[in-house]
Amino acid sequence: MSDRECPARWSRRRLLSLAAAGLGVGALAGPLGGAMAGSRSGSDGDGPTLPFDPTKGLRAFNHGTVIRENGVPIRVFEVQARSLTVPLRRATRFKAWTLDGSIPGPNLRARTGERIRVIFHNGDSTSHSLHFHGIHPAAMDGIQPVLFNRTKIYEFEAGAAGLYPYHCHVAPVARHVGKGLFGLLIVDPLQPRAPADELVLVMGGYDLHGAGHNDLYAFNGIPHHFMEHPIEIRQNQLVRLYLLNMVELEAPLTFHIHANSFEILREGPTGEFRERSDVVTLGVAERQILEFSYPFPGRYMFHPHQDQIAEKGCMGLFEVLAV
Repeated sequence: MSDRECPARWSRRRLLSLAAAGLGVGALAGPLGGAMAGSRSGSDGDGPTLPFDPTKGLRAFNHGTVIRENGVPIRVFEVQARSLTVPLRRATRFKAWTLDGSIPGPNLRARTGERIRVIFHNGDSTSHSLHFHGIHPAAMDGIQPVLFNRTKIYEFEAGAAGLYPYHCHVAPVARHVGKGLFGLLIVDPLQPRAPADELVLVMGGYDLHGAGHNDLYAFNGIPHHFMEHPIEIRQNQLVRLYLLNMVELEAPLTFHIHANSFEILREGPTGEFRERSDVVTLGVAERQILEFSYPFPGRYMFHPHQDQIAEKGCMGLFEVLAV
């Protein structure tokens, strides 16, 4: 298969045409290479070995280390920026700027009201920084470049429960974000939510030629990964999805799941409330917490409803396993 054909290898149109021919999505187990349990760790199907595994990143949460200073608990994280060559498809190698060697960076996790300390090491030859969304002093805003082999400490109080993107804020910001320097801070409420299978999906885009437009797109760093390696979830299991859009150079995107709907958890003046939909719209750096469960086993697509973006890598499958 040529490089030109690869981005559309499992396009939405192709899957729908197979379904129309009577095969159905559930009949695609062979061409797709099986569910994630049958995939080779650290590889993208029959393609090159990956420097990080997007499937593992789905459920990987970095809770840091809690220390005490003068009797005050502080949750400490360490994050390092470094360059990494990432195979985005079989014949495309992309020099990315990563945080802890993956795109997105680590899923940091804290609880509302905690004091957070992020120790940022810049191991890359280009200056970088970390800017956290949320409320904090100006000195902690992360707009000052951190030079090569230098360290900067960001410290602030975790805000209200919710999702807080973080990313490099060195100009040109779109380039630094587009090369992989972004991630998500999850702040949990004091009262835990109901138990759920918790997943993180972050949408990103790649401008391969510096032309001011994206050529490829991905969930969790690697185009088409979750078509090759569907995300396993259990029938009737509550899924809590932490969703973030970090696609620069684009108008707002949507996120859609097939054959189901989800609840969108929102914060209002009187606390948390919910809306139900099967599509949600996110501008750059917008994020949502979605909850859903699938009543029937099978394979179900998820993607932005901008098909031209989905077909260039930002598309995946949920593999719902019978219980």
